[in-house]
Amino acid sequence: MSKGKTGNKRSALAEVVTREYTIHLHKSVFGASFKKRAPRAVKSIREFTKVNMGTTDVRMDPQLNKLLWARGIKAVPHRIRVRLARRRNDDESATEKLYTHVSYVPVSSFKGLQTQQVDE
Repeated sequence: MSKGKTGNKRSALAEVVTREYTIHLHKSVFGASFKKRAPRAVKSIREFTKVNMGTTDVRMDPQLNKLLWARGIKAVPHRIRVRLARRRNDDESATEKLYTHVSYVPVSSFKGLQTQQVDE
């Protein structure tokens, strides 16, 4: 791109969209001490969501949190399939226009799964 020209950038925040991702938690949790594995997994899901959906307000579903902590603090699942839904914030006093809701998607196998756009 030339110096004086500004590209036609689409704002990631402008559209409401829902996508399904497979997150490889073992990459972020590997090497962490046992008592910090589940909290680090939660933080890595939040960070993944911020990067991919472009919102700083990330709200996690309680079912997803229970799944991460189901086997205790140190036995976090290696992979997890999540649905990221970018939604409009209806609260008038909110600083952000949009937020992302993260929910768990049960799958039998992770083989061959790719990122999918979901129509709601």
